[in-house]
Amino acid sequence: MFKGVVTAMITPFKNGKVDEKRLKDNVEFQIKNKVSGLLPCGTTGESPTLSHEEHQRVIEIVVKAVKGRVPVMGGTGSNSTDEAIEMTEFAKKIGCDAALMVCPYYNKPTQKGVYLHFKKVADTVDIPIMLYNIPGRCGITIDPSTMGRLRNDCKNIIGVKESTGSVDTASQAVASCGRDFCVMSGDDSLTLPIMSVGGTGVISVISNLIPKQVADMVNAFSKAEVKKAIDMHYELLPLMKGAFIEANPIPIKTLMMMAGMDSGELRLPMCSLEDSNLGKMKELFKRYMK
Repeated sequence: MFKGVVTAMITPFKNGKVDEKRLKDNVEFQIKNKVSGLLPCGTTGESPTLSHEEHQRVIEIVVKAVKGRVPVMGGTGSNSTDEAIEMTEFAKKIGCDAALMVCPYYNKPTQKGVYLHFKKVADTVDIPIMLYNIPGRCGITIDPSTMGRLRNDCKNIIGVKESTGSVDTASQAVASCGRDFCVMSGDDSLTLPIMSVGGTGVISVISNLIPKQVADMVNAFSKAEVKKAIDMHYELLPLMKGAFIEANPIPIKTLMMMAGMDSGELRLPMCSLEDSNLGKMKELFKRYMK
């Protein structure tokens, strides 16, 4: 179901509230520029700062604005299994095509606990589930062997957003779970390396700003136009790295503000870009928004 470019959408804020118009505008911009799917309420969407009501509202707005034109994967993970079930049930009810489930953070469960957490959600809610492996945010990794057990025991666990920064881990995920397991890069700069070992695409941050260019790169690789894809990778590499010069989504929202595509606000503890990095963002903006 999920391949190509799925945009990890920013959540625009205005005067401290979700800017619903900007959110709908971004849906149209993304679909017009040929992304393969949309992800509201992931890390890029500042989901930890959203109230439950806001979280649900953002997912609802995106699903209704999309109108079935591309798949929607709602971010529904939590470090509380019961809360994750509640959010995933809402995502199914409102019409999401899948749910993205982050590894339980802060409480640092064992691999047994990780397995039981995801299995309970998958057994309770009949919706396709993408695991989200991001130890830099969560403090623990979903081991590829744990993914293999979940893949074997839960028919609706269909893939993983691989954000360990390791192509080797992505390879092990494919090896443990099978070639039909949907392994998507969670790091823009590792999109092609992960696709080269069986990945299906990217859940992208920079596609908030330049969705067509990211889609063109991924599509070129998928069509075996390898040199073209590599050339595009190196053209986009400064932006891929620059988008993470500070914690995501601070840099990408800064660039979008410069482009007039975002209401520009972040929610504490996210804050404005350091002055020392602002000049770098201005140079990236000039280069990629000609």
